[in-house]
Amino acid sequence: MFYIVYMPKSSKRSAGTKLSRTKPTKERIISSRTVYRGPVFTVTTDNVEEPNGVRARRDVIHHTGSIVVLAVDDSGSIPRVLLERQYRHAAIDYLWELPAGRIDPGEQELHAAKRELLEETGYTASHWRRILKFFASPGFVAETMAVYMATGLRKGEAQPEADEVIYKRLVPLPAVVRMILSGTIQDAKTISSVLWLDHTSRTAKAKKPKGPRRPR
Repeated sequence: MFYIVYMPKSSKRSAGTKLSRTKPTKERIISSRTVYRGPVFTVTTDNVEEPNGVRARRDVIHHTGSIVVLAVDDSGSIPRVLLERQYRHAAIDYLWELPAGRIDPGEQELHAAKRELLEETGYTASHWRRILKFFASPGFVAETMAVYMATGLRKGEAQPEADEVIYKRLVPLPAVVRMILSGTIQDAKTISSVLWLDHTSRTAKAKKPKGPRRPR
């Protein structure tokens, strides 16, 4: 199974089309006003001149950034992914997700990842590696998400916030992929992280050298 999108390159340019050699100019903020300030994010209304010369009003949600933990039990032949299920008011539904949370002001990403995994699930991990970083919804949200893969899991006691009711389960990777493809998992950070793991696992298996052939 592959998740590759091929973008064909055009071999010809239309008549009169020239490649620009000039560097794009920077965005210029003409004015900015904070219209909401809350405990998690702030919202500003900005009048800007964008690098392409367009002047526009942009309403932006500012956030300190989040971490996502792709916690994997790799002790068996088939990796298992740690999933959470909790109610999300914005979705008006229960969602399957990876553990995730906000980075506190001044906090390092890795520290936040370790803290969130312990608080939400009770698990700790021996090995950590950042595998992805992306914007959650760049059209109007300035939130980045950094995904850390955690392996060498050790089970412990969860320490959830007072308003968090979280159910957790270790699910085999093929089953998680099926949950994504069937629409059972609808959370973007979980979809991108799990498909990365599935693609990486398949690539590693394909590159693994085969043993010598047995003589007939």
